[in-house]
Amino acid sequence: MGRRPTVYGLDIETDTTENGLDPRVAQVLTIALSSPGHDEVFSGRESTLLLDVDRRLAELPPGVIATWNGAAFDLPFIADRAAVHGLELGLRLQLDPSMSMRRAPLPGHRGAYRGGWYAHGHLDAYRLYRGDVGPALRVSCSLKSIARLVGLAPLEVDRSRIHDLSNEALHAYASSDARLARVLTERRWPSASRFVDRVVPPSAGDLGAASA
Repeated sequence: MGRRPTVYGLDIETDTTENGLDPRVAQVLTIALSSPGHDEVFSGRESTLLLDVDRRLAELPPGVIATWNGAAFDLPFIADRAAVHGLELGLRLQLDPSMSMRRAPLPGHRGAYRGGWYAHGHLDAYRLYRGDVGPALRVSCSLKSIARLVGLAPLEVDRSRIHDLSNEALHAYASSDARLARVLTERRWPSASRFVDRVVPPSAGDLGAASA
């Protein structure tokens, strides 16, 4: 059995003033990155925080970036916002029509993506756990529900009013979600390894941070 790679949890929080689910109108307020034993939060001017996260991921030893629904939300949202600022990031996204969607795709997109960021793979932990819950368990597959189901204590806020949170509360909330994505992924390794995205070399169908 191979050694488990380092798992980095990643979570974004967006401006909910107008529509925090639409990258055409909402900015990224905060990105949290959770490493084993250490959480980092990036905030401030959107263009700066995107570059700061990109730079940090370029520095970290290659591993797996774990998100929760990042295939359909976090990663394409970041790519769209980077494109708004004309930024070239190490983020690579590839549309995968075979990935089922239980909700409408992100505005401006046709579906979900396989991804990678520099030398890091990507794993959408939501898809890892989705098959474990259903009507029989009467448990949704939200990050908070799964965390509570396995005995973790997620931090709760009113997600419709993210823009009203203080910086301290926003950072704590983003860090909590990034950490949960990381821990839930680590708990399911090595079976989780089968869910790590395999991204082929770039092609015309890919979505890069500079071509969103």
